[in-house]
Amino acid sequence: MDERGREGRAPPPRALLSWSSGKDGAFALHALRGSGECEVVGLLTTVTRSSGRISMHGVREELLERQRAALGLPLTKVELPFPCSNAEYERAMNAALGPARRDGIRTVVFGDLFLEDIRAYRESRLRAVGMTGLFPLWGRDTAALARDMIRSGLRARLCCLDPRRLDPTFAGRAFDREFLEALPATVDPCGERGEFHTFVTDLPEFRAPVEVRVGSTRSQDGFLYTDLRAA
Repeated sequence: MDERGREGRAPPPRALLSWSSGKDGAFALHALRGSGECEVVGLLTTVTRSSGRISMHGVREELLERQRAALGLPLTKVELPFPCSNAEYERAMNAALGPARRDGIRTVVFGDLFLEDIRAYRESRLRAVGMTGLFPLWGRDTAALARDMIRSGLRARLCCLDPRRLDPTFAGRAFDREFLEALPATVDPCGERGEFHTFVTDLPEFRAPVEVRVGSTRSQDGFLYTDLRAA
């Protein structure tokens, strides 16, 4: 039998998923597994070396590993210094993508929603290493998308927020209907402008939920981080 399979169709391209531990990347995976547009064969996550936490989200590596096990996918960690210059970030990312490209993977999936400059930067960097980006959630109405996420069975908690845009009392809250109803009108329902970030605790694709307990909060570089711990 040739590589086109039993029904004469070529297999979907294999891809890595940019995984920050949050709802957007998780729901991008959910959408792709329903569409068959590509086969996600691994996760790609940036981790701050000195803290052992996911960059930007501040989530412990232990919880990242539990998500990986729940999905049953291999994980590539891109270790970054802190602080990290743009040049250092690009060198580390290029080094991490090299093995995937040599293995025939040409696509990286992102959960970005509408920020054109971020998408353009990602596409430019991928082109430089002979790869392309895929954005399965791009352009969707974020209020409707947030509701779709919750209806799908996705469960998440806030792990980071910008206190200049969202009241600190939202720290550690569940991402659910009550959360959406309580959000100020100035805050994007998916936090796409950086108002908040999430950690996914359950997803239809998870083998089992990743149980967490909400710990203390800490302030760093103008953001408020919630210390989520394994329950």
